[in-house]
Amino acid sequence: MGTGRWLPCWKGGESINQYQVMRDRQQREVNALPMRFAFSQEQFNEVMKEWGLDPKKDLDKITRIPWGGFIQKKDAPLMHETFARHHRELQAAIDADPTGEGFIKDMFLYELENHEYSYTGTVEDALDSLGLSFEDVVANPRLARGLDLAEQEILEQQQIMGM
Repeated sequence: MGTGRWLPCWKGGESINQYQVMRDRQQREVNALPMRFAFSQEQFNEVMKEWGLDPKKDLDKITRIPWGGFIQKKDAPLMHETFARHHRELQAAIDADPTGEGFIKDMFLYELENHEYSYTGTVEDALDSLGLSFEDVVANPRLARGLDLAEQEILEQQQIMGM
């Protein structure tokens, strides 16, 4: 995050969701990792060929990752460090929001919208995506405030749209 504290951003007179900015950047970084996915033997052979590896003889040079993925063992530390850094960045941004009205609200707003809160009326999927439980949120006044504000904002939007 750089500054170590949350600062609202504006573009064209509108507030920018800083959580979404962070997620988008982090997703670009994940997409750039040398991970490949294969769901058939043919796809696996193509991945190995792309890496210059023999699909029968070089199995010791790769490792499986979730969701049908593979990475070369030499690149595994890069992948682990990238995910660990992303976690640290998220935690630092949460910690830098003193009231829950900035980054934390943005975080919950994004995840609630992404997990169709306006249709389901439940927060569980959004919390799961953040690695949080309802108990975690209740125990932290800043998280509770941010979640409440995000829910209110979505409900207000629904009223405006006549939903």
